[in-house]
Order: sequence, then C-alpha cells, then structure tokens
Amino acid sequence: MGKVSELYRQRVSEGRLRADPAQQAVLSELDRVLADMASAAASPERPRSAWRALLGVGNPASASEKPGPKGLYLWGGVGRGKSMLMDLMAEAAPDRTSRRVHFHEFMQEIQAGLEASRKRGDQDAVKPVALEVARQVRLLCFDEMQISDIADAMIVGRLFQVLFDQGVVVVTTSNRVPEDLYKHGLNRQLFLPFIQLIRERMEVICLDSETDHRQGRETDGQVWFSPADADARAAMDGIWDDLTGSATPEPHAIEVKGRQVMLPAFADGVARTGFWDLCGKPLGPADYLALARNVRVLMIDGVPRLSASNYNEAKRFVTLIDAIYESRVRLIASAADEPEQLYNEGEGSFEFERTASRLREMQASGWGARPSERNSTET
Repeated sequence: MGKVSELYRQRVSEGRLRADPAQQAVLSELDRVLADMASAAASPERPRSAWRALLGVGNPASASEKPGPKGLYLWGGVGRGKSMLMDLMAEAAPDRTSRRVHFHEFMQEIQAGLEASRKRGDQDAVKPVALEVARQVRLLCFDEMQISDIADAMIVGRLFQVLFDQGVVVVTTSNRVPEDLYKHGLNRQLFLPFIQLIRERMEVICLDSETDHRQGRETDGQVWFSPADADARAAMDGIWDDLTGSATPEPHAIEVKGRQVMLPAFADGVARTGFWDLCGKPLGPADYLALARNVRVLMIDGVPRLSASNYNEAKRFVTLIDAIYESRVRLIASAADEPEQLYNEGEGSFEFERTASRLREMQASGWGARPSERNSTET
C-alpha cells in the first residue's frame, strides 16, 4: 500500500501536476486513511474481515465485524483538484480491495440490487446489497457525492450504516458541505441521520484552493460554439464530416434495461443529437451511462439557457455531462452561451457550477485520452 503524498510529489516533479498548497494540506489525511487501514488489517485483535482475508492476514473469519477506520469527506468548489486527489487515492490503495467509482454510477448499481432483493422477498432489501458490496471491497472512493433523487436519499443512511459496520472505509468528494446535501429535498428529515453518520464515520475537510485548475488549459480546436446559430450549425456539420468521412448519418438505438435510447445520427462511434433528444425525454443515469459506453464522440446541437423553466431538462443535462465526463467521451456542442453563462440563477444554478467547469475542461487539448495517454497537467 503506497502513499498518496508520494504519488503527488512524483506527479509534481514530472510536471504532470502544479503544486497547490490547499491540495498539499489534505495529503496527510489521505495517507492517514490508508495507514489506518493497513494497521487495522495487521492487528491481531481485530476480527478477520474480507479485506484481511484477501491480504492473507490474521485469524479465521469471525461472524462479527467492527467498524473500520474513519474515512474522509473532501468538499470544496469546482476545479480545485478533488477528483485528481481521488484518482491518486485509488492508485495508492490495494487494487483487489478498493474501488474508484462515480457516486451516481454506484447508486445505480445499488438500486438495481435493491430491485433484485425485493423480488426475492427479502424483508430488509438494503442489507444483503450492502453486505455484497462489503464482501468485494474494503475501500470505496467516490467522486462527486451529491444526492438529488429521493429514492437514493431514503436508503443511503441504512446502506452506509451497514457498510461502515462491516468495516468498509469511504473516501468521497463533494461540492457541498454534508449539511447541504439533499437540501430542500422531499422528506429531508428522514435523510438527516445520514448527515450525522457522515460526521461520525468520516473526517470532513474543505479543500479551500483559490485556483480553478480546469480553467486556462490549452484548447485543441474549437469544440464549443455559441451562440447556437447558423454559423455554429455549419461548423458542427463540418466537424461531423471530418470525424466520419462525410458518412451518411443513421439512427442508432442503445438498449437499456429493455428499452431503447435513440440517437438520431450515428457513424463510426460518433453520435450527433439535439439537446431535447437527450434531455427533453425521461432519461436517467443508466441511460446516459449506457450512451457513454457506446460512443467515443458526442455532438449536441442547441443547448439552451437553463433555468427554473426547464429545470428537469437541466438536471438531465447535468447527469449526462457527468456520465460522459467520467467515461472521457469527447464532447462537441453548440449552445446559447458559454458554459459559465448557461445557468446563472435559480434552483440548480449552484450545482451547475461544477458542470460548467467540466464543460470547460472538456474543451482542453487531449480530452478523451485516458490519463496514461495524456501529457497535460492533471487536476
């Protein structure tokens, strides 16, 4: 098991990272989590967990399990390097016993597991799903914990209580302090124990950097066109021709849980669609994750200004961008304005700051290459 601080210093010395005092200030906490996990695994007084079993440490399995070391909840503004630190954490942790996953994707898996548990007639549908997660991993590294779905909000407390009881350690990033999670959500009083659980089982630290590392990166040809006028349309047409060899666009269907997500134009891994085709329909995270797995470039025409008047569509757009960002799908789009000006006021505008930052980052040179293939500064 390595140290996050050592990986960070190595990246800085190689020129792949710019040293940031705020980032450096939290490295000791990330190292602390890994050190505490190693110490717990080696302790002869601790019941043998699935994590210790994988490492071949300790005595035969015990039916009881004590909570593991405290995890970490790292929150702060967009572009401050939280995701980069999470990548380093996952790299330093044991491969067999840790998992790095976007929070949205994880909760989709949990909801699918709950559905199967209910079909089996389990009285407590959450516990067997949580126990299966705990059987597979000792460390969960989440990127961007945010909770807006009431279905997720109503089960996260029970889910994470079982995970913590089984010794699973959680490290997560978020744009919000825990007390602002699921803010103004329906039946929020039922969600409040989860906030208390975070405070009990995780160290809560603010990454207070003054620098947005996603801004100012070198761009590699224009991929964001505003306003979405005739000139933008012509530019998008030209990019389509360049990417596909002037292929005739054909509709393409992606199968998702027995239904189809339709892409109006598809050729050679490049999909082109209007904003309303993807965000004006009742699609969700599973649909967008499936799309991200099936395309290498996504072209979106006509992203409008976002506000309370199209709140549901705006939420879907945020979820779509999260999915393609995590999958490193290349995005080319025309829009009513620059990312930072698309959603400036009203409910949801705070959350959109992260999306705007990601949209800006996705315009950079080398976006779409895997981290090992890129030569740009990681943030």
